Formats: sequence, C-alpha cells, structure tokens
Amino acid sequence: MAVPEQLVERWSASAEGRAWLDQLPSWIDDLSERWSLRIGPVFTGPEVTASWVAAVERLDASPAVLKIGMPHMEAEHEIAGLRFWNGGPTVRLLAADEQLNAMVLERCLPGTPLRSLPEAEQDVVLASLLRRLWRTPRPGHPFRDLAVMVRYWADETRANEDRWADVGMVREGLAAFEELSRDVVDEPVLLATDLHAGNVLSAQREPWLVIDPKPFVGDRSYDATQHLLNSFARLLRNPGGTINRFADLLDVDRDRVRLWLFARAAAETRDNWDEDWPSLARALRV
Repeated sequence: MAVPEQLVERWSASAEGRAWLDQLPSWIDDLSERWSLRIGPVFTGPEVTASWVAAVERLDASPAVLKIGMPHMEAEHEIAGLRFWNGGPTVRLLAADEQLNAMVLERCLPGTPLRSLPEAEQDVVLASLLRRLWRTPRPGHPFRDLAVMVRYWADETRANEDRWADVGMVREGLAAFEELSRDVVDEPVLLATDLHAGNVLSAQREPWLVIDPKPFVGDRSYDATQHLLNSFARLLRNPGGTINRFADLLDVDRDRVRLWLFARAAAETRDNWDEDWPSLARALRV
C-alpha cells in the first residue's frame, strides 16, 4: 500500500519517522485483515500531515476510515478523547489499537470541510461545537493538563533562541504562557486544542462532526486560538473585532483569548520564525 509523498517528506528526516514509515505497509495489511476492512482511496489533503488515512469498507459494507497516526506528543490521547466524547460532536470511534496508534472511525459523508464556508459562518459552527466538547472528565482520567503542552512548546522555543526574530517579544510570549498556565479562572474542561475549520467535516448523523482532536484539560479560552490563528489575515487586519466576536460566541473572556493568541504568536515553537508571526504578536500585544 502506497504511502503519500507528503508523509514521506515530513517524517523521513528523523530516525523515528523513518521507522514509522517503514512499518506502515505491514501495519495496514495486518489491520485491514484483523478488522475485515477493504481499503479504498488514501486521503492526501492539506490537513493529512501526521497520519496515514484511507477510506475503507467494513465487513457489513458500511463506510469508515482507517487512520494510523505518527506518534507525537500532542496527539497522544486522541483515542481516549474520542472514547470520552463518544460521537458528540466528534466522529465515532469504531475500533482502536493504542499500541499502533490506529483507529477505525466513522466516515463523514459528504465530508466537505467547514473551511468551504465564509469565516463568519465558520465562527458560529465552531463555537457551537466547542461548547459541546467542553466537559469535565471524571477523576482518574488519562488526560494531561494543558500546561504540559505549553511547557513542551516553551522548551522547544528556548532551544532555538538563536533563530528568534524579536528576542524581547518572544520572552514576553514565554512569560504569558507561564502566567496563563498558572492562572486558570474557570473549572478546567477537556479541550480539543486543534479545532479549526479544516478539522470539521459535513456528515449525515449531524450537520458537522469534529475530527482529529488533541485532548488536554485546561482553560476553555485556549480553545478559541486555533481557529483564529487559521484565520490569520482576518486576525491581523482586525484583531480586536475578530477576537471579541468569537470569544462572545464561546462565552469566554476576551482578554484571555487575546493573551493566549499573543503567547502563541510570539513564542510558540515553529520551523520558520519569519516576520508574519512577530507582526501578529505586535498586533495582539496587550
């Protein structure tokens, strides 16, 4: 079974990535036999960069999706998160192998991404989905605190200090990360953390379903950030109006959303520390 070139390009630079790529074909064969799947087209869209994903048909001829994820820190509890949400409003988990980070998922049909709608309409749909996702997990749950991911990013950022475009700005962003992680004003809930219009698909069971959650427990204001960062031009052009509209739809604190966005724009680890991010950070500076 072929592996899309975009996955090869992204993961072949590291020994861990090459090992994962080398084992994918045998895992696909093993899982399709174990779960009685007929493999269909492999997905290669712009959002499919950390997993091998294909349309499949199950033994009863029902449509589904086989997903085998490249293990990485942010997505460690995707399977547990899908079990927790149990189809509301995420895709349903039909089978899973935690060791291989593999899962059979409900297939969204027709599967049109939410990003096909104007951004103002995306705001309304995403706000409704996020408010349904925000639930408090029971004691003993497996999910990590949002501060774990923030510290991970901050450590990577500090390790690349020689590449910072604006040293003072990055240090302000790191300080904001620390402040926000320490000062959670509302009861922590399970967050999707990576919810944007490319990770919401049209479906039959519900008008829109969430895919690819990366669950962490923490401040619900954080969950506004990924969609807004994916609306980069609008956010840069009108930061106050864009933030206030989405924060109000979510019923979260406007200032906290702005501060999370500032921290991410100024200090989140990235491959390219070009001028776009410092420009956004300056526009968001409180």
